[in-house]
Amino acid sequence: MHTSAVIRKEFDKNDGIFRLRPNFIAYKFSKPGFRLKLHPDDYYGFGMKNGAIKERLLASVMSRPNYIDTDEAQIPLTDAVSELGEGLIGPKLMADHGTWPMHAKFFDYGEPLFHHIHLDFKAAKLIGQAGKPEAYYYPPQMNNYAGTFPHTYFGFDPSTTKEEVAARLKEFDTMDTRITELSRAFRLELGTGWYVPPGVLHAPGSYCTYEPQWNSSSGAVYQNVVAGEVFSRDGIDNSCPEDKKGDMDYIMSLLDWEINVEPNFKEKYFRKPVTKTDQETHTEKWITYNNIYFSATELTIHPGKTVTIKDEAAYGCVFVQGHGKFGAYDAETPIMIRLGQRTSDEYFVSEKAAKAGVTITNPSEFEPIVILKHFADNNLHYTRFHKE
Repeated sequence: MHTSAVIRKEFDKNDGIFRLRPNFIAYKFSKPGFRLKLHPDDYYGFGMKNGAIKERLLASVMSRPNYIDTDEAQIPLTDAVSELGEGLIGPKLMADHGTWPMHAKFFDYGEPLFHHIHLDFKAAKLIGQAGKPEAYYYPPQMNNYAGTFPHTYFGFDPSTTKEEVAARLKEFDTMDTRITELSRAFRLELGTGWYVPPGVLHAPGSYCTYEPQWNSSSGAVYQNVVAGEVFSRDGIDNSCPEDKKGDMDYIMSLLDWEINVEPNFKEKYFRKPVTKTDQETHTEKWITYNNIYFSATELTIHPGKTVTIKDEAAYGCVFVQGHGKFGAYDAETPIMIRLGQRTSDEYFVSEKAAKAGVTITNPSEFEPIVILKHFADNNLHYTRFHKE
């Protein structure tokens, strides 16, 4: 059967909802956290030359996309967006972006990551990429242990000067610059999160993190030694146009300086959950909000309950606890996944299906269903909480 026919068959058969296959990603740097529910033998399943699996992409249409789960063909979610267009993601997203413009991931590193930024849209455009805002949430279900350093550095202490930072960066190739000495770290709290605008330095801590973010891989690494691991200057230079590589003034300009030294950083960018709905059948909380790019909620269906949940926009979602019915699908949270195995914990819900409502049934006598839901470019989620 032709790809387009398979896409439409699955879409119609399942009332506008696709089930997605797990999409694991390996990296050479750092150490894995081993909290992605993979079989212990499979964390190096892409070969030793590729490093360990440390991330799982969710609802991605980027260069390593998620695949729709069908019995007939391997079909990237990218192809479904191209085939169905606004029938899948809605007219606004299609008109504004021509595609599904965000994704989420589970970020699973056992050690802290390097102090780095993601580029703003202007700087990213100069190297043929997009800017990258992102957000964090720390699901208790994904964190049976905290890793080696459950703290994140954000920006710089407000007393820091640009001259101090530039002086450290000039020594990138000659010594451990210890740039986080100029920063400030916050201990991470399970069940909470942060929003990180482009241009803000951050060295993520060692919790397994749910990360809604814009479709981009643009970034620059400003720390050269992390937990004994050395990183080259390429991590900065690759984010600069050819005529700006090694230009300290340009490298410093990539930083949104005002936010990096914001005295009230936690007040502005820390995200406690905000209750959206609290009923006998279910509870839903905003966990990512107050930005114009994306939002996310945590939906809990209480034991023994059935509820129909309506939303105004298309979304991706992943089960992190429980089992039951999700629309036409039998859904469950896996305990252990073999690499390449199909699962029934991740879905993409079209705008039409979201507006009509997805019926979810929790047959358990005791255990809740908990689902993380990621939305793109919905200004309603911004204006509801934004304070000038």
